[in-house]
Amino acid sequence: MEILRYLRGLGGSCVSVLGNHDFYLLGVACGAVSRSDDDTLKDVLGAEDCDELIGWLRHRPMIHTDGAFALVHAGLLPEWSLAKARSLGEEVERELRGPEWQLFLTRLWGGKPTRWDDSLQGIERLRVIVNAMCRMRMCSADGEMLLKYKGGIDDAPDGVVPWFRVPGRSSRSHTVLCGHWSALGFHDGDGIIALDTGCVWGRSLTAIRLEDRQVFSVPCEAAAVADFSE
Repeated sequence: MEILRYLRGLGGSCVSVLGNHDFYLLGVACGAVSRSDDDTLKDVLGAEDCDELIGWLRHRPMIHTDGAFALVHAGLLPEWSLAKARSLGEEVERELRGPEWQLFLTRLWGGKPTRWDDSLQGIERLRVIVNAMCRMRMCSADGEMLLKYKGGIDDAPDGVVPWFRVPGRSSRSHTVLCGHWSALGFHDGDGIIALDTGCVWGRSLTAIRLEDRQVFSVPCEAAAVADFSE
């Protein structure tokens, strides 16, 4: 709760993008998702400014670009250019910011379709966009997502690769900054900078200063939290 208040208070000085935990909070807040017994949302949902915090969160972008960099929570499907990804992200943002955002969230959850198709419409189209940007780690060479895999690269099943190593990935025009994949850890290469170093599991919290690629990392204590990392 305090983190949400702090970031909201920074106004335009802070740019953040939506991730899977944000969608879970939004879904719980509007009754679209059943709460897990061990989540950590009690303080947020019971806060006197809960409605303001939820309203602020609903208006965060799915993806942000600045110069040669792009920021997304999890990843981008290999056939998506940055221009395409921004356009698709805006489709989801319109739903979240619109008057029927609660209905949108009640229909959003699920793992199918597992791949992108320009002909997709309605909730299936939006679900693929959200799952790719907020949940994906691995996919096949032709872009089929393996959403439930959470392990490292070396232990991955046959036929899938990290989304950022798909040959000919269209988003290589930018360096993509992402998180979500704690088993991957810090990774600066392949056209991405991955920054999830497992703070919640007691490892470290990592940041990077883009001007000179200076990395900053501080140790963390393990927190008792539910796992919504898919």
